[in-house]
Formats: sequence, structure tokens, C-alpha cells
Amino acid sequence: MTAKANRLNSVKEYYFSRKLREVRQLKAAGKPIINIGIGSPDLDPPITVSRAMQNALEQNNIHGYQSYQGLPEFRAAISNFYNKYYDVDINPENEILPLMGSKEGIMHISMAFLNVGDEVLIPNPGYPTYTSVTNLLEAQPVYYDLVDENNWLPDLETLEKSDLSKVKLMWVNYPHMPTGKKPTKELFKNLIAFAKKHDIILINDNPYSFILNDNPLSILNIDGAKEVALELNSLSKTFNMAGWRVGMLLGSAEHMNTVLQVKSNMDSGMFYGIQQGAIAALQSDNSWFNNLNIIYEKRRNIAWKIADALGCTYDKDASGLFVWAKLPIGLTAEQTADDLLYTYDVFLAPGTIFGTNGEGYIRLSLCVTEEVLSEVLSRILRAN
Repeated sequence: MTAKANRLNSVKEYYFSRKLREVRQLKAAGKPIINIGIGSPDLDPPITVSRAMQNALEQNNIHGYQSYQGLPEFRAAISNFYNKYYDVDINPENEILPLMGSKEGIMHISMAFLNVGDEVLIPNPGYPTYTSVTNLLEAQPVYYDLVDENNWLPDLETLEKSDLSKVKLMWVNYPHMPTGKKPTKELFKNLIAFAKKHDIILINDNPYSFILNDNPLSILNIDGAKEVALELNSLSKTFNMAGWRVGMLLGSAEHMNTVLQVKSNMDSGMFYGIQQGAIAALQSDNSWFNNLNIIYEKRRNIAWKIADALGCTYDKDASGLFVWAKLPIGLTAEQTADDLLYTYDVFLAPGTIFGTNGEGYIRLSLCVTEEVLSEVLSRILRAN
């Protein structure tokens, strides 16, 4: 049998891929498993999205390859959206690159800028894909700590004391997943100054800014940001379109052209109908976000009660699709997650899958109905 590539020795199967296989097996064996571990929205997109897709399908000559840079009207919709909600001026001609999901963008950016041996600053805790993509490209992950004592913010003073000479990229993700920490303009200003000082490309991964958050921010709103900063965004969470695989990368024309060199060799453009649906989503008004957050607020209230029943503490000012809950002293993340799975038939995410600083935490998803969350709460209360 042909040996697999050496680069795969540095990455493991994604935790959720492995664990969900176990969950399916338990369900097949008759266990009434409830999954509150995954951030895949269960709600529908705006009705205008499906109507736009239907209208597109009735048109002629739409089934061929599309531009690698997306439809001009799609890029214009992204530009208008950023101007309206983030107060960011972005040129739709050359400062926007549509993506088939922002996860694709993490790979494209990394391939565009990293050489073997380059170093990448990655948050701990943070999205595991930052690490896996870095390892696949034979670059070196360098983790920077995010801890509750520092409000889950980077300690740039400590980073300044380290050797940054090989660092090429820095991943940040605010609002932060998994903790829900919101950004401030001061944070973004400090990050941009840090990146300029050390000639680092700074990427803010920004898919959660409208979920339970009244003040969406973009790092590109900061003066001079485009010199060093890129931003990833997505329709997956904001518009319940995770399976549509629609994302976007924004930044300077020079950076976009560099990433396009990779992207144009990796796919053949996004389907026309999906782009039309995305345009419709981006044209939604404030009532969409308000109504969405009414639902998530009700769900979060129940998730907080679940955390209370488990003896956890949590930040009520956090945003996003999850509740990040600190376990009672002495309990470990993975053991608690397994206990909940095997004792209560409830699957949730242990904090350690996001990094070592996730030890002692669990993450509860709001992507299930109030009734499902109430059933989880009932199971735990009955057992106690």
C-alpha cells in the first residue's frame, strides 16, 4: 500500500469528525443522543435567499464555470454590506475575494504566504483549523495564550519579548470562538501596530460579529489596516447558510491578488445560483439580525441554566453561537464531556479541542431549539 504523505503525520482527524462518528454509532444502538456540540445553525436563511436561488435556476446559461473572483454584483453586495454595517470602504473591483466558505480561505491564505519553516501565531484557545493548515504546509505553529485573567485578549507585551523574526502570519478571531469575547477598536489598533512593527500579516476571522452582539466591528475599520490586515467573513452563521459554503476575504488589492494566485488553481468559481442567494442575504435589513438574536437569546438563557446545573460559571457579556462555561475546580474538560455523553446522552465540546487553555471549560452550542435545550436541562436536573 502506498504510504501517505509525510505532512499528514502532523495532523489528526478533526475531533468532530471522529467524535460524531461515535455519536452516530451510539444513536444506531438506540441511545437518545442530543448534540449541542456543533455550531451548525438549525434555522433557515432569509426567505429572499431561497427565492433568489429559485429565480436563478429558471434563467438560461447559468450552469457553466463562473469567475474565480465572483460575480461583480456579488462583490458589490459585499462592499455595500461592509459599508453599511462595519463602516468600511472596500473596493469591489479588487479588494474582495469570494470564497467557498471561510475555511477554504484559511488554506488559501496560508498557501499564498507561507514557506516551509515559517512561523504562524495562533490563539490558544482557538479554531483548530489554524493549526492543522499550518502543519499541512510544514510551517510552525507558535501559540499565544488567551486566558480568562486577561479577558481572552492577546498579551502583546509578552509576545514582544519573544523571537518574532520567523513569524509570517498571525490569526485572530474576534468575536472569539470559543469564548465569545467581543473586540474593541483599541484591541484592533494595538494588533495592527504590532503587525506593522514586526512585518506580520494579520488575519481576523470574523463570522460571529452579528450573533448576540449589538456592535459589529471589522478590523478593516481601523486606519491603515489594509497595509497588514485581511479579514475573513462568512454567511454561515449570520444568515444560517453553513451548507451553502459562502465566505469572503477582504483586504488590499495586492493581498487579494496574491491569494487569487492560489485560489484560481484550486476551484472553478462559485455556482451562479449560490451567488444570487448570497446577494439576497447581504441585502437583508436590521430586522433579520434582531429577529435572529431574539431566538438565540432565549436559547442562551436555557444554556446558562444548563451551565448552572453543572456548577459552571460563564460570561454573560459574551457573544456568538456558544456558551463557554468554566467547570468546577477539579473537573477536566474531556472527562466531563464523556460523562455527559455516556451518562446523560448529551454531546458537547470539551474546551481542550481548542487548545491547552481550554482545559477546565466546556462549550455548549445554541444551534438547537429551546425544546431540545430544555430536555438537556431536564436530564441533568433529574440525575442530580
